[in-house]
Amino acid sequence: MIADDSLYLIGMPGAGKTTLGLALATRLEMPFRDLDEEIVAHEKRSILEIFATDGQDYFREVEAAVLRTLITSQPRMVLATGGGTPCFHQNMDLLLATGIPLYLAVPVPELLQRLRRNLSRRPLLTDIPDEKALTAHISETLALRQRFYDRAPLRCEGICTVEAIWHLLHTYYTTG
Repeated sequence: MIADDSLYLIGMPGAGKTTLGLALATRLEMPFRDLDEEIVAHEKRSILEIFATDGQDYFREVEAAVLRTLITSQPRMVLATGGGTPCFHQNMDLLLATGIPLYLAVPVPELLQRLRRNLSRRPLLTDIPDEKALTAHISETLALRQRFYDRAPLRCEGICTVEAIWHLLHTYYTTG
């Protein structure tokens, strides 16, 4: 159905990029890759350690380099990107040039519910003191990233499922 294009899942942390990516890769019979896992393998340390030791700027540089290497070495895949990946180092331009970005547009209340389960694994969320601050942070971050996410040619609104994305892909490829 999706020919020779890679499918890049973009969206906020908690949108379901990795979970849906795994299921979509199986359904599409394509390799699945998770950009954060690729960064961990490249750096030989966790994302939390990278942020704590070298900061976000360093992380974003490594993220961009690993993304470019991955796209070159794996020209056809389903890729779960990090939430900020499209927003730095012209990464969104690269994603648009080499595959089909799909924005998982999950509402803030649902993101909050999902993120509460594992805040300690999210480097940009670990120091947020309470629910009100978390809500404000997620809303502000989404507002800053929205212009990048909105460039994706495909968008799944709400709580996305494999079936919903399958339908989006079918429509995209049959109507052009």
